[in-house]
Amino acid sequence: MSLGTKHHLWMAIILFSSLITGKFVSGDIDREKEVLLNFKSYQIPAYDKDRFVEWNAEDKSPCKWPGITCDTRGSHVIAIDLSNKNIMGSLFKNFSSLPELRYLNLSENSIQGRIPDDLGKCINLRYLNLSNNFIEGEFNLTGLNNLKVLDLSNNGIQGNLMSMFPPKTCRNLVVLNMSSNNLNGSVDGLFNLCRNLHFLDLRRNNLSGNISFQFDWLVELSMSANSLAPKGNSNCKNLETLNLSQNKFSGKIPPEIGSLSSLESLSLGDNKFSRDIPESLVGMRNLSLLDLSSNGFRGDVQEIFGRLHQVKYLLLNRNSYTGGLLSSGIYELISILELQLSDNGFFGPLPVEISQMLNLKMLILANNSFTGNIPHEYGDMSSLQVLDLSFNKLSGSIPTTFGKLSSIFWLMLANNSLTGEIPAELGNCSSLSWLNFANNQLSGTIPPQLFNIGNNPMPKFLLNRMDKEAPELGRCTTLKRWVPPVDSRSSEVKSTYGYIRLNGNKLSGEIPSHIRNLHNFAMLYLNDNDLNGELPPEIGFLPLLALNISRNKFSGEIPKEIGILTCLIILDLSYNNFSGEVPRNMSNLTSLSRFNISYNPFISGKIPSSGQLATFDGSSYLGNPLLELPSFIGNPGTRRRTSMPRKDDQGNLDELLDGFLFAFVLFYPLFFLLSFLATLFWGGEKLSVLKMKKKK
Repeated sequence: MSLGTKHHLWMAIILFSSLITGKFVSGDIDREKEVLLNFKSYQIPAYDKDRFVEWNAEDKSPCKWPGITCDTRGSHVIAIDLSNKNIMGSLFKNFSSLPELRYLNLSENSIQGRIPDDLGKCINLRYLNLSNNFIEGEFNLTGLNNLKVLDLSNNGIQGNLMSMFPPKTCRNLVVLNMSSNNLNGSVDGLFNLCRNLHFLDLRRNNLSGNISFQFDWLVELSMSANSLAPKGNSNCKNLETLNLSQNKFSGKIPPEIGSLSSLESLSLGDNKFSRDIPESLVGMRNLSLLDLSSNGFRGDVQEIFGRLHQVKYLLLNRNSYTGGLLSSGIYELISILELQLSDNGFFGPLPVEISQMLNLKMLILANNSFTGNIPHEYGDMSSLQVLDLSFNKLSGSIPTTFGKLSSIFWLMLANNSLTGEIPAELGNCSSLSWLNFANNQLSGTIPPQLFNIGNNPMPKFLLNRMDKEAPELGRCTTLKRWVPPVDSRSSEVKSTYGYIRLNGNKLSGEIPSHIRNLHNFAMLYLNDNDLNGELPPEIGFLPLLALNISRNKFSGEIPKEIGILTCLIILDLSYNNFSGEVPRNMSNLTSLSRFNISYNPFISGKIPSSGQLATFDGSSYLGNPLLELPSFIGNPGTRRRTSMPRKDDQGNLDELLDGFLFAFVLFYPLFFLLSFLATLFWGGEKLSVLKMKKKK
């Protein structure tokens, strides 16, 4: 259970206990209403006050206002939940005038400056969440002795951590999250008196000192990205999650970690530990996730990993391994669900033996030097949901057996030397929603069957939601190579998440009308091929955010149906043989931020002096002598033709400029979908695989 889930749980507990144990006194609710109206006037920007229109001064009581909860008598305000409400400016300085306030959540806003001393007078606060703001300076918790949940993460809070925690403040805390701040000082002995503290997250600060694991009451401990040192004596008998990644640990992994008998998730990545893995890890029966990525391990994969039969998620990516996959015995881990070995130095053929891991759901072997053919046996791994073999030196054809991967979501084979045609059998992969075959030597026509991929991913999403051990796609750091920065202006596309990249190959022929079947895809890259013929009008009925078909041999008129792609942000039709006039309705594509029809010398007509197409400069229209532009843009026919970008340079440019959409396409709808399913099935239970409960 993640810290975020703990917040929701404690919110319910605190509010419920406040409602049933509230003081039944005749409180001055009128006075507290005025306090809230003052807060509205002080904290809410004028242009956003419509969100608080229901905070009406004429109301007798504020107890039914959105975000406000009162006690059972309606005498006092006990809770304020205004997270993600565009609250701005410095923090309101009079919350102490709400004497029974138990719960305050102002997270995910734009609050700036220091936390005022007034907040320390809210002595009844049980829950305080100011995370994801722009708060800075020091903050002393004196007075907040009843706090059970404190989240100040993702701010700019500074100062010595020890000075912020007087002994009394700590005694009732259950959840403490101060990650991603600028805290300093030593953690030695800091939480010895926090006997109720179960969940502690201090990641991404500047803390020092020793981690001694003396807190037998802790359940989750995250201290990554600091400057800590491990110390012996591990008495955290209840600890289930330990994250010490991104510190400066060196030497051997302390064998005392093996005595953490309840530990389920151990993350020690991004350190400088030696190759010596303690034998005590073999005896950790509950250990399910082990992350030792980015530790600089060299040579062969250590033999001990082949004996960790209890581990289901093994992350050894971003090391310097060169061999030892077979001798390590990793293939004998038949229960393993996720194996990450990307960004190492493995070479030679892809091991066929890996296909014996029939329960494997996520296999990441990208950024190595594997050569030869892709074993057709990989198509027998019916449970596989993520397969990334990109950025290797693989050759030969794509196995037709991949058409049997009925559970696959991600299939990444980009930047290899693969040849032959795209297998029509891939059309059987009804869950395949992210496909990248870019920068290979694939040839032939695009099979019509390919456009059947991803036509019904929902059943697999539902099964994953019911399977607590399914991999969380967004967690995989290797997959971030396909997730550049994002422009999320097109909020209309909530059910679209598909991604197809076939650019940089030798594909030929026409695009079949079957492209209309890509009703779940928002990004389509077919640039740098030898495709020809007319662009089918069916393409205008896809929910596209990005379309790049540049540097092909398309001809005929630009389909007017493109003008109805109201969410389109990137459109590149350059370096083709389109003719006729640019459809007038394309001026209505108000979301376009990148547009290029350069070097289609047969395009003619006028570009309107108003509308979206008039917002682009002459570089979007170069090499079109028959095209007339508004005077403030210039005449493209008089411009000297620039040299065509090199394929490698253009590929890098596409990654930086075009790719920024992918994060929105992937994570916004995936979050939307999984959040809905979480509410439907488990009422908000944790999505992450990092926390896995042992089935009774």
